[in-house]
Amino acid sequence: MTVYNDESGTDGALRRSLGVSRRRFLSTCTAATATAIAAPVIGASPAFAQPASHKGHDHDHEHGHGHGQALVPAEKRGIILYTVRDATGRDPLSTNLPSGFREVFRELARYGYKQVEFAGYGQHANAPGGSNLETVEGAKLLRSWLDDYGLRAQGNHGFIPSSWPLNQSDLDQFKRTLEIANILGMDHMGTGGDPTGSAYRADWDVAADKWNALGQIAHRAGLKLYTHNHDAAYGFLLDGGPLDAQGRPTTSSGIRKLEYFLKVTDPKTVWLEMDIFWAHVAQYKFHTYTAHDGSQRENIFDPAALVRRNNKRYPLFHAKDGVVNTTSGQGYDMVPFGTGVIDYRTFFSRVGEKNYRNPMVEQDNAPSSTDLAQSLNHARIGYDNLAALRK
Repeated sequence: MTVYNDESGTDGALRRSLGVSRRRFLSTCTAATATAIAAPVIGASPAFAQPASHKGHDHDHEHGHGHGQALVPAEKRGIILYTVRDATGRDPLSTNLPSGFREVFRELARYGYKQVEFAGYGQHANAPGGSNLETVEGAKLLRSWLDDYGLRAQGNHGFIPSSWPLNQSDLDQFKRTLEIANILGMDHMGTGGDPTGSAYRADWDVAADKWNALGQIAHRAGLKLYTHNHDAAYGFLLDGGPLDAQGRPTTSSGIRKLEYFLKVTDPKTVWLEMDIFWAHVAQYKFHTYTAHDGSQRENIFDPAALVRRNNKRYPLFHAKDGVVNTTSGQGYDMVPFGTGVIDYRTFFSRVGEKNYRNPMVEQDNAPSSTDLAQSLNHARIGYDNLAALRK
């Protein structure tokens, strides 16, 4: 297995101080109340104590957000369309609300967004273009609407072949996916899942071989291939110690799965999209591991430091917010961006490279069966709070 050097310089050890003591942090991980965890884990920012005010759809989003330099430039403010999937999937014949890609693009542009990330190319059959736009002609139609409203496509959670080695059918479909991404004008094309769900190094080696091969195909097509990650990918790799009944390792050297993936994939062809919410869930869940000698070791995950150490590997983010819930098993519940406790001002300040990063507002639970306008309203709240982030 080839091991690749980091593309950029390091930013100190993984266990960089988060501004809390070990004892204090660990107490938050077992606390029974939200009060015990909110400040120590992530340092809730006063800017997020209340949702930002909203003046109307057509106001100038570059004004009225306070003093200081914007942490996310206007042209980099994006949203993944999964957040408003109920709106793109809505029957335009049954509602006066925006429905289908074209009307949703127009609405998002009114809020101020300049970028979108797709989560597939399906919409309601009665919307212009029909139900399936994952074709060359459908992509051309989507591109015309994006251009009409001044939007840039910046990625898609789309097809990654399940076969390895690649069979011909999967390879052909992957190449069609890249063709559509190019028609849409994307710089990046990716997927919404981890390279593997395994905890074992051997499986991550196989995943790395596959992603290196796919990354080269994407690179030849002029695209950066990325994987989007959830909390499990930041858990600890099982890579040594006593073997279980199946002959698999049971203990860890303290390397996180995704850190290993970064080491064994080519920084010129394989990229990542950090979901900042799930990275903070990982910080809450995966802070101790069983070492090869059987001892319990502590290693507190620092998402921003991982980005800094692998600087250019992270061109994309999901900007998703949360409020503390210590009974959920993951530490947080999702809320509209800018209304939770995740300290995005500090995060974006630490990772830097603001003209390179592409943050996409996301909220998995924005759609509502009782408030049909909720997801778009939350998208507007998310934009205003993203634009309000200042140094």
